[in-house]
Amino acid sequence: MDKQKKITKPVYQQIAIDIASRIANGEFPEGTRISGRSTLAGQYNVSPETIRRSVSLLEDMDIVAVTHGSGILVESVEHSMRFINQFKEVDSIAGIKTAIADLLREREALDQKLRESIDRVLDYTVRFKTSNPFAPLEMEIPGDSHLIGKAIGEVNFWQNTGATIIAVKRGDELILSPGPYMTFQDNDAFLMVGDEDSYNRVRHYVHQKKQSPP
Repeated sequence: MDKQKKITKPVYQQIAIDIASRIANGEFPEGTRISGRSTLAGQYNVSPETIRRSVSLLEDMDIVAVTHGSGILVESVEHSMRFINQFKEVDSIAGIKTAIADLLREREALDQKLRESIDRVLDYTVRFKTSNPFAPLEMEIPGDSHLIGKAIGEVNFWQNTGATIIAVKRGDELILSPGPYMTFQDNDAFLMVGDEDSYNRVRHYVHQKKQSPP
């Protein structure tokens, strides 16, 4: 996977932004003259042509004025701040685009891993569905079941069915690892694990009806 290339401004733009920042923070007040191009080229360690492009950009934005013999004159602090904010917005948009591209690549990779995992689970389920003792099954308790109102330990659930209850679903609540004192209620459903014959034994046991009083 190729890495996202870092977006870098041209050097002349970076220098223009820096000069605009110096104007905005008061280092170069409105109406004053900035050092000549040769001096600026020395300060920024770039060629005079690079400084010329930087100053031209500032001139186009009405931040400075350049006149022959008078040098570079600061015209507007307000335009300097607007210029700086404009490039901040561009940076922000570029950053968002980069982040979106990264997220899309990550999601694609995760989707691929998810598909592979699902395929493995389906393959495992098909090949071992009759020999996997730990595949959980769900069973609802009918309202007339003899289990209603009785605790798990009281009815000897495991001894009678060979299955172990690992969770009870009660309305929107999921009760994990219920103990022997958990009492069955109407509309409960439970998740269980056991061998391949457990489901039929549990179904038969759960659907035994309450005994009517003599």
